[in-house]
Amino acid sequence: MSNTLEFPLESAPLDVVVIGGGINGAGIASEAVNRGLSVGLYEAKDFAMATSSASSKLIHGGLRYLEHAEFRLVKEALAEREILLRKAAHIVKPMRFRLPKQPALRPAWLIRTGLFLYDHLSRRSLLPPSQSITLSTKDGLKPHISAAFEYSDCWVDDARLVIANVKNAYQMGAEVRNYCEVLHVKRDKSLWQIELFDQRTQQKVIRYSRALVNATGPWAADFIEQRTDEHSQYPMRLVKGSHLIVNKLYAGRDAYILQNADKRVVFVIPYLDQYSMIGTTDIPFVGDPYQVQASNEEISYLLEVCNQHFCQQLSPNDVVDSFSGVRPLFGTPDLPAQQQSRDYELVLQAHHLQLPIVSLYGGKLTTYRKLAEKTVDKLQPYFDHLQPSQSEHHVFSEACGLHHATLEKQVHGQHPYLSKDAIRRMVNLYGVEIWQILSNMSQHNQPFVDELYMSELDFLKNSEWAMTADDILKRRTKLCYQLTEQDQQAIYHWLS
Repeated sequence: MSNTLEFPLESAPLDVVVIGGGINGAGIASEAVNRGLSVGLYEAKDFAMATSSASSKLIHGGLRYLEHAEFRLVKEALAEREILLRKAAHIVKPMRFRLPKQPALRPAWLIRTGLFLYDHLSRRSLLPPSQSITLSTKDGLKPHISAAFEYSDCWVDDARLVIANVKNAYQMGAEVRNYCEVLHVKRDKSLWQIELFDQRTQQKVIRYSRALVNATGPWAADFIEQRTDEHSQYPMRLVKGSHLIVNKLYAGRDAYILQNADKRVVFVIPYLDQYSMIGTTDIPFVGDPYQVQASNEEISYLLEVCNQHFCQQLSPNDVVDSFSGVRPLFGTPDLPAQQQSRDYELVLQAHHLQLPIVSLYGGKLTTYRKLAEKTVDKLQPYFDHLQPSQSEHHVFSEACGLHHATLEKQVHGQHPYLSKDAIRRMVNLYGVEIWQILSNMSQHNQPFVDELYMSELDFLKNSEWAMTADDILKRRTKLCYQLTEQDQQAIYHWLS
């Protein structure tokens, strides 16, 4: 990848402009350019700025969705788990989930039936099947919780999955830009005219395209109403989901899925080796999704569910951090938030079979690739040169030929001055692209702060579009949990 992120003021009309740099927008840009379309991807703030960096960070079939008979969605999501395990092996990892038995909440036969479907709705070759297990006191749960079911799903660094898709789109020739807001779009004869404001250069830019994709997530309906001359005819429910970060609750790498009397479930997931992540909630949301945060009621709710199961009792003072995201759900206004479908809807609008705009409503992290494939399929009537999808078999460059243990050993052999923890951290973030960072690093270099070297900062800025300290600390690396406040301030000053 070139270290120069060019944004020419003049260019030929594009086939497709994708608006929104979350997981769906990034996935669609990657899908479209790999199928032979010329693509522009524009994000008003940072890539993965909102919902796509505030998820439960799971690639999962959605066991509880079976209770709402969403069999098509679950089957699709189960298939995507194994595809993404191969496609993004640097950031997608298998994880076992333990579901303590609570017969008063859900009978054992119902859970066994659900797990049977979970194991068999889609072909499974990489992940082991479900089973019944016996828990012990060393698992950290209260003594009366001794029996559980165990099944497989996957964990992912959600923000880096977005970056992997953005980088792939860029490597294949797409024009990608964060901090570049779409101010307005309108039909101009045979093309869409897109007015952009580039925050890096403080300039307005005009782009033209033959098709548009509205992948703005929680803003999808508002975008149609406020930034185009079209109208949105579809309802969207905004639902807030909050997560808490606490010091590690128990030993081991397995996650827990806890049942509650309100029929909801709460995940407790190992996070960054030294923490546990607790979530999530489902609360109707009204307001600016950029300003969303966990309420005191949500914090109390999540801690209460956790305290019902674990010996270690938590209070709000134990919360190291919290984050919230707004999920855009496609559904009816009358249903409670937790009963709203997690499925997605693709809406195509076109005048006289020309100048299509596809808007995405709903969706979930796990099924982003399939959503992207279907979105580009909708553009088939408008582009004779559109090629068949290959994304199911394509592997991101960071994961090509990756074997974690072997790569860590090779890096240690060539760069013995780096600690094993630092090497493991970078391999888990960048996969084989760690060599691009190390090519500009030697034992004579001093770390910028802690075990973070200038070559990594340069890589994040020049090759991954990081513009602010939060881009680096919160989304690209999660170093906000490792570095001291003083070290973080040094990065803020370096970027200013």
